[in-house]
Amino acid sequence: MLENCKTAQERWGGVHRLIDKWLNDRKQLIVQYYALSSCQPLANDYNLGEAVSRLCEAMVDYCSVGHFEIYEQLINEAKEYDDGGLDLARELVPRLDQLTTRCVDFNDVYDQHCGLEDLAKLPADLSSIGEALEERFELEDQLIEKLHNIHRELATE
Repeated sequence: MLENCKTAQERWGGVHRLIDKWLNDRKQLIVQYYALSSCQPLANDYNLGEAVSRLCEAMVDYCSVGHFEIYEQLINEAKEYDDGGLDLARELVPRLDQLTTRCVDFNDVYDQHCGLEDLAKLPADLSSIGEALEERFELEDQLIEKLHNIHRELATE
């Protein structure tokens, strides 16, 4: 997942500062996810609740920027260029909405209110949310790549 993030950032990093920051936020989210999923919760110096809360905050922030800034900008570009990108957006954004719901549900369970029963389910839920994030990143990359490549080609004509 982290290697794919580096590749996406290299390919599209210069498109727009907002996308640059968002891809960097994605990288930080992945790092936090891996740190939490590989943690040793019984270690004396490890604060599991704090680590889960940081992951939830990073994930919700990342999803929010995607929905309220990035997707909107890409859709506006697709409308402006009227080059088929809007069809892809109509196909991918509903699935991205479903994945956002999964992230919000994870946040609702684990951010600052989770009890022992919830913590017992954490490893399985982390695995599930990791799969959702990976799918989300792939769909977002498709959306960015398609719109960027089409628009870059049109801009150079």
